[in-house]
Amino acid sequence: MFFNFPRDYKVKEPAPGFLLHAVWGERMTISRVALQPHAEVAAHHHPHEQMGIVLEGEFEMTIGDETRLLKKGDIYLVPPDVTHGGVTHDKGALVLDAFSPPREDFK
Repeated sequence: MFFNFPRDYKVKEPAPGFLLHAVWGERMTISRVALQPHAEVAAHHHPHEQMGIVLEGEFEMTIGDETRLLKKGDIYLVPPDVTHGGVTHDKGALVLDAFSPPREDFK
């Protein structure tokens, strides 16, 4: 099965400046996340394992009690049920996230 961006992607805007495009399969969800400058992803947790890569820009992310400024090419892993969130500053960011099991709330 193949997906065409953006036609086959479900679009959500969970917060201002935070645009999420998601597709899913039986065992995982992939999302393309566009974050505008000065956007915030509020601290949250979920039962899914999450892994992502910064494709463009910069994103300051907190996972548990550790905060890092992530730049193009940086990869992160969020274990299930660990609190995480982040902000962009003067630059926005484009991020690709993968979740397992699939995020039902993104469908």
